[in-house]
Amino acid sequence: MLNTLKTVLKSGDFTCVIQQGERRYTARARGVAPLLSFYRSGEDFHGALAADKVVGAAAAYLYVLLGVGQVYAGVMSERAAAVLTENGILFEADVLVPLIKNRTGDGFCPMERAVWHLSLSDAQGAIAVIETTMARLIAKK
Repeated sequence: MLNTLKTVLKSGDFTCVIQQGERRYTARARGVAPLLSFYRSGEDFHGALAADKVVGAAAAYLYVLLGVGQVYAGVMSERAAAVLTENGILFEADVLVPLIKNRTGDGFCPMERAVWHLSLSDAQGAIAVIETTMARLIAKK
């Protein structure tokens, strides 16, 4: 099933795909916005499979909060891998990188930087940091 999600992710121009039983959720928005939206929806994602283009630490914490069982990423940060491992979520990645860079490629991704200091198991603490950082980034636009 995860291979099917990889194919959907790559062929559908999606940024992430989550399969929960017969239900499939897709998103084209970049960053953690789709995951934050899924989290806020109140849908039950426990045990779901996820495929994502880029998974940094903030996304990893959101996957923990969603309760997914397995995550595939085209690119994943080492910190994200550690968060998923600490929280018992299986994962695979095509490319594992030390950190996720910002969209211009000249620095640290602001979401990755925002949660960098948190304990690997502090997904509850991460949600407040993620929401605050997201609001700050939106306000800058």
